[in-house]
Parts: sequence; structure tokens; C-alpha cells
Amino acid sequence: MRSKRAVVSFSNQKAARLSKPPPPQIKIGEAFRVTLGRLLSKVGIASRTKAHEWIRAGRIAVGGRIVRNPSLWVAWPRDRVTLDGVALEAATRRLILYHKPKGLITTHHDEQGRQTIFDVLPPDLRTLHAVGRLDQASSGLLLLTNDTALSAFLADPTNAIPRIYLVTVRGHVSNETVQRAIDGIVDDQEHLSCKRIEVQKRSKRESHLKVTLIEGKNREIRRLCRALGHEVTRLRRICFGPFELGTLAPGEWIEASHARGIQMVIKKASVRQLG
Repeated sequence: MRSKRAVVSFSNQKAARLSKPPPPQIKIGEAFRVTLGRLLSKVGIASRTKAHEWIRAGRIAVGGRIVRNPSLWVAWPRDRVTLDGVALEAATRRLILYHKPKGLITTHHDEQGRQTIFDVLPPDLRTLHAVGRLDQASSGLLLLTNDTALSAFLADPTNAIPRIYLVTVRGHVSNETVQRAIDGIVDDQEHLSCKRIEVQKRSKRESHLKVTLIEGKNREIRRLCRALGHEVTRLRRICFGPFELGTLAPGEWIEASHARGIQMVIKKASVRQLG
């Protein structure tokens, strides 16, 4: 028999900061040293694989000289880099909110030939990269961008950007088990833990949880729940920092304002650090 619906919240207060650090900053558009192969990917005009193909084919020149070595270091934009004689410019920064369906792999190319998110997304989104990952069996909000500074900021655990998931597991999850998940365990020599857990509903058969993480470790929720004796049967991300899944249906995506997105990220991180 199912228990009455109740929401029980637990959170890890150990991370509370007494000092008030300055608001975080995201540095965008500064000159940087980078290998030629990675440069084409970073400015958003080609995937790393395609960039290497172009370089080896002699389509790229640095300072007017053809270069065929993807590992050559350049200082861009100080060094003039051209593709087929046309000067390289940074692509327009883009930020996509995508509802990843179950069954797709979060990568550009899968060695096992499984279908990836970029196999089903429009061609003009294939130069973007995912911020973090959702495994094949998981669904929900996935951020796509060509702004490596933004994605690095979001993924950096020191910035404590929250990711929120709705999780269904087998069995009755006790308050003691929830506290163990928040305190953390060691799995395969890696510390796993949750920032916060809300028990939304539980019965002998299954429990429904709302889980908040502030790091993006590989399959962290599934590994953590398994180690505590509960198999995850459903996992859906509904929030990443200030960005929410909302009413997006599986497979749907919307484009957010890049500038507005950066403002929202900084504001969210600032509130968390200064609050």
C-alpha cells in the first residue's frame, strides 16, 4: 500500500560559506593560445574531427602560409588564420536548451554506432557541444553551446552550479538512506554525494525523489543509488543552473539569448555564493 503523499527535504549544509567572495566572472572573447585543430572547434565553425580534416587537406593558412599540422600552436586572433583564403572569425555565440529523449547518446560520434543527439538535431546545431552529459537511459534538459568559456564555467564544480533531477528508484527510500546519500559514499575510489534530496513520494515498491547535484560526475545518481541498494528506473533533468526544462517535449529545443544566458548564470552563482 502506498504511503500518503509527502515531501521530505534534506540538504547538505556543510558547504555553507561564512565569507562573502566577489561575484564570479566569465571571461569571453579574450585572445588565447590554442592548437590550430582546436581553434576551429572553439570558434564554432567545425567539429574537432572536421577541423583536422580541413587542416590536413591544406585549406588552413596561418599568417599566409598553408599549415597541415593540427597541433600547431597559434595566438588567436593576433595570428591571422584563414580557411580557403577567408579570415577566420568567431562564430555567433549560441545557447540551446534541448529536451534530450531517452535512447540517444550525448556525443558527436559513437564508436558503437548508436544514435547520438547530433544525428537527430538540425545540421546548424552540429558544431555545438553539450555542457555535461546525460546517459543513454536518461532524459531531460541538455544545454548546447559553442561558447567554451560558458560551458567551462557551468561545469566547474567550484562554481557550485546546481543541476536538479526527478528520479524514480525501486524500493522504499528511508530517511537514513537519504542522509547517507547527502553525506556521501565512496564508489570505485570516487566520492559521490547529493547536495539536496526531496522525497516526494515513497512506497514499498518505489520512491520518487527530487535530487540536486552541484558536480557532474559520471552517472553519479545511478551509481550512488545503486550503492545504497536502490536501482534507478527513471531519471530526468529538469534544471541546470538558471535554465529550466519547462514545457519542452522530448526532442524539442529552443534557442536562448546568449548574452541573457550569461547574465542569468552569473546572477545565479552570485546569489549562491553571497547568500
